Amino acid sequence: MAASEHSRTLAWVGGFSAAFAVIVVGVMLFLFNPSENGFYPRCYLKSFTGLDCPGCGGLRAMHQLLHGHFGAAFRLNPLLFLMMPLAAFFALRQLIYLSTGRLMAQPFKSPRWFGVFALIVVVFGVLRNLPWHSWFGA
Repeated sequence: MAASEHSRTLAWVGGFSAAFAVIVVGVMLFLFNPSENGFYPRCYLKSFTGLDCPGCGGLRAMHQLLHGHFGAAFRLNPLLFLMMPLAAFFALRQLIYLSTGRLMAQPFKSPRWFGVFALIVVVFGVLRNLPWHSWFGA
């Protein structure tokens, strides 16, 4: 097996494994509301400091999204809600690569995008912990 064929096979295995994990977690989140079931992981930052991290409310938001309650999902974690199209883009990009062997355009290739995303996450984390945070979820 050639090196490129081997790497594509590994990519397929990784892609299938990731898709399977997403489906299993999605079914769990659909069936079991994180607000009512205690087996979901707790946020360590929230437990130790009382502050909401940028991901707080994410599981509850995904539960609401899976049930079609978009407003509730946005209220629980607006950052997660707004990042879903970006996640869908990357998943579609990977699927196209696996099925055709060609990469789609890479609009976020520059390292600056990582800095922009990190800044957005930090600013969101700070804003949601201010006294008037109600618009920033959790």
